[in-house]
Amino acid sequence: MMSHKADLDPQFYEMLEKLQALDFVLVELNLFLDTHPDDLASIQQYNQLAQERSQLANHFQQLYGPLMNFGHSFSKFPWEWSKVPWPWQV
Repeated sequence: MMSHKADLDPQFYEMLEKLQALDFVLVELNLFLDTHPDDLASIQQYNQLAQERSQLANHFQQLYGPLMNFGHSFSKFPWEWSKVPWPWQV
């Protein structure tokens, strides 16, 4: 069982940081589009980044396990939620 940062390869942290950056930009674009719903360039950027985030999240989960619980991510066998650290713990 993984218990601390030193047990994970650097790619784990690189991918997780990229996911966090994409999440930040997507939230900001979402807020902007709430007040500028006709900004086609921002909608296109949002959709492109949402697709990139989805692909990266899927790849991350294949390598390291689920990112979200309660039915938002799948688990391989055995149940992966017993592994640590969880994404929000790093």
